[in-house]
Amino acid sequence: MKLLTVNVGRPKIVEYSDAPGGATGIDKRPAEGAVRVVDPGPKGEGGSGLVGDTICDLRHHGGTHQAVYAYAREDLDFWERELGRPISNGTFGENLTTVGLDVGGAKIGERWRIGDDLVIEVTSGRLPCRTFASWLGEQGWVKRFTRHGAPGAYLKVVEPGEIRAGDAIEIVHRPDHEVTVDLAFRAETTERALLPKVLAAGDALHPELLRAARDYVEKYSA
Repeated sequence: MKLLTVNVGRPKIVEYSDAPGGATGIDKRPAEGAVRVVDPGPKGEGGSGLVGDTICDLRHHGGTHQAVYAYAREDLDFWERELGRPISNGTFGENLTTVGLDVGGAKIGERWRIGDDLVIEVTSGRLPCRTFASWLGEQGWVKRFTRHGAPGAYLKVVEPGEIRAGDAIEIVHRPDHEVTVDLAFRAETTERALLPKVLAAGDALHPELLRAARDYVEKYSA
């Protein structure tokens, strides 16, 4: 299990962005050398956890529980075949392109060590948005991506550190529950009846998903 590339983006003005000023940082490119990763602070105030990476729409992206976005090269390869076009590392807006790591099968609350110091913790899957669809230029992309169900993982920073391409990834903690990234994503999107199950992950869940699961249980247990 290793890190193929560390990807960062710079703001670009586009016609399809809903962010203030019409900018997006979704076009991420592999960085040269080491990149420092830190807790960026609360959502709405802090952006990316990667120093030098840009997040333009702080309403929906970035912050402590979405500080880092990881996507598996194996899943990018799947979409290369499906879409019939090359997809380079960073194209999906991911900060970390991994290989040999089951990102979708990672459990909420699972912790990864990358390089010497960085420790990050899985919080949720990524929900596709209009900017993602427009950036790729694929009709019906949000529904197609959701239906396939390989969302990649959002992570928070537990211990800051520097990382670079080629660093080993080690799973240093794996919770006892069975709530994976893929299961949590299905619960948020296509299979809402799964929401009660994700509560087994407790406070390790992204706060918005935790709130949605609790609201669902309260509504349907009344």
